[in-house]
This record gives sequence, C-alpha cells and structure tokens, in this order.
Amino acid sequence: MNPALENLKARGFLQQCTDIEGLSRVMDGEGITFYEGTDPTGGSLHIGHMVPYFAFRHLLEAGHRGIALIGGGTARIGDPSGKTEMRKMLSYDELEANTARIRAQLDRFVGFDGKNAITVNNKDWLADLNYIDFLREIGSHFSVNHMLSFESYKRRLETGLSFIEFNYQLLQSYDFLQLYRRHGCRLQIGGDDQWGNIVAGADLIRRIEGGEVFGITFPLVTTADGKKMGKTEKGALFLDSAKTSPYEFFQYYRNVQDADLRRFLLMFTFLPIEECESLCAPGKNPNEAKERLAWELTALIHGRDDADRAMAGARAAFGGGGDRSAMPFVELPRSSFESGYNIVDLFTDSGLTPSKSEGRRLVQQGGAFVAGSDGELAVINDVAALIGPDRISADGELLLRAGKKRYCVVRIVSAL
Repeated sequence: MNPALENLKARGFLQQCTDIEGLSRVMDGEGITFYEGTDPTGGSLHIGHMVPYFAFRHLLEAGHRGIALIGGGTARIGDPSGKTEMRKMLSYDELEANTARIRAQLDRFVGFDGKNAITVNNKDWLADLNYIDFLREIGSHFSVNHMLSFESYKRRLETGLSFIEFNYQLLQSYDFLQLYRRHGCRLQIGGDDQWGNIVAGADLIRRIEGGEVFGITFPLVTTADGKKMGKTEKGALFLDSAKTSPYEFFQYYRNVQDADLRRFLLMFTFLPIEECESLCAPGKNPNEAKERLAWELTALIHGRDDADRAMAGARAAFGGGGDRSAMPFVELPRSSFESGYNIVDLFTDSGLTPSKSEGRRLVQQGGAFVAGSDGELAVINDVAALIGPDRISADGELLLRAGKKRYCVVRIVSAL
C-alpha cells in the first residue's frame, strides 16, 4: 500500500475506499490531486469538521496536492446527509460572510500556498447554472432508485426529504466533475456520511469522461461511551475562540477518557506514531498524555501562545494558585456579595449552570464548590446558602467549580 495511505490507516482514518489498490497505484506514480468539501452553513467550523483536514495535511506532507472546496453554492440548498430535518436556509449575504470566516480558519490550519494547497468555491460554477442544461448533462446519469438505496436518503425518507435536498447529490457529484476537469482532481475525501455522494461523483466522472477517480471516507468519531466527539454541555467545540475559548477547548481534550487517548493522539496530532504509542504505553501516567494531546491540538487550532496560557490556566485550576488568566471568567458586582449572593443564583449568573433549576440540582447533588479567601474549594450543598465577601480573595477574585472539571473565576467589580 502507498506510504501515505498506510499512514492514514495506521492513524485510524481509513473507513471506506472505492478502490484501495487502484488508488495506491496512482499515488505511487505521479501522485494525486484530492479535495475535501465543507459547506459554510455556520460562521465557524467545529472540531468534528476537522477530521478530514487532519488527513488533508497528512496527504499534503506526503507530496500530494489538496483542494479545499468551500460550498458557497451547495450551502444554498443544504446537505441532507446525517441530518434528521432540513437545514435552515441562510441568506446569500450570510453564506458569503460564513465563507470568508471558514476560509480563514482553514488557511490557518492548512496554509494555502496557491500551488500545492488551494481553496475554491463551488458558487463559481453553481450559482449561474442553467437548470435545463444541468438536467440534460448531469441528471440523465442518475437513477432515483439507486440514490434512494444510500443510507443518507433512506433515513430522511422517514422524516421527510424535500425535493431541493434531493438535488444535493447531483450537485456534489458535479463538483467532483468540475474539479476533475479544472484541476485534474482524482480523489475526494470526507466523512463516512458522504460515502453515497462520493461514490455518485466517481460514477458520474466515469460515465461522462471515462476517467478513473477514487473516494476515501473517514470514521465519524465518537468517544468510548458512544457520544459524538467534540460535544460538550454547551454544544460543539468551535474553532472560533469567541464561541469556544482556547481554555475550554484545551480542557475538553485534557479530560478525555483513557480509552480514547491513543486514538485521539493518532488522529488529532502530528506526533510520530511511535511517540503516540509511547505516551500511551502501560505504566505511563495517562494524565501526562492527556495534557500533551490537549496542548498539541490547542496549539494547532489556536496557536502556541494560547495553548500555553490554556495549560497554565488548567494547572492553576487543578493545582491551586498560578495563572488563572486563561480560565473562563465573569464579572459580578461586589454589592451582590455584600448582601449575600445566593449559591444557586451565583452558579447561574456565572454561566456554570444554564438555569436556576439546574443550579439547584447541582447544589443538592454536591457538585457546587466555592473557594474561600485562601483559594481552597469547599462543597456547598444548601440551596439557601449565601456567599459573602469574606470568600473573596485579596486580588478580588472568587473561584467556582461545577462538578469535577468545570471552573469559572468570578472577578469582583465595584459596579456594572
């Protein structure tokens, strides 16, 4: 097998391939141009989007040429794959703004040089497409019966599949055809929920151009307990630091289960395989490996400085004292403490609980911790408890913890 494919396989990326032997042969020869597509349906990518882009970088480093396709055209209708209901339609202005943000995020991670790594927008060939001509050239090659055999469509038939979404597979296949014609692209990569679309695109190129092209899919990553990787109590782990702070990002990976550690090190870092194995070897402290995973991934997404600050904040939270500047914080008025800040209100106002009912449950279950002026955390299990100014540290802060891992620094201000 081609060394780049061997590397992807060893790191846990390979799920399905249309023709692994044929693809390996082409990659061993002149190399290959490949693409991964992302629709700008939101203003930020989340970590789940990044699995194919880690593979993207591995392929680049092996000497192959990569195209990141931003789906400014396909996002106008929405991909039904993996969805139980139709996506919300966004305005064209919103899609343009999202496209610019996502392109910037991918550029920071991939590094588009205009030669070996480029970005394109399928709006360039889809926005002004003549529908009649499209049906004649492209639609005539698709069988409705065959399309409905793919899992992404079968699942949606149970809840309702709109005609506009039904067109999505044709448009994504057309993207592959356009990239084949414009850039000599012969490989599409993506998550396993894209298998049907990828196979359809490869078949379209074979029918129209007689070309041999390939597809690879990667696993949809879940944690050891079956949950979708990157999902937190607040939602997805976004790359945008305004949505998910570098500290929160770091903490998610610092606290992964032991059973996920080796797999995540292999997939979400560029550390050599031997080093990943060594970090997870029997007898090694898993917390050291988790910290390394969290730092490496945070540095890749947010930069080394933010990764250093996040690690310092995490160590301060768990070790006491230290630099808390990277930890989540909220500003609350001293007057609320002078009169006694109800513990439930405090945890709700700090954002550690989304509602007062959740705050009461947290307190009653013994999961609400408040530091004293000396910084030592103590559990508060009385929902009527009042937190006074005597708990505020000399530097005007109060540390809160919800459960075992979620922290917030309350910065006391004279007035808001």
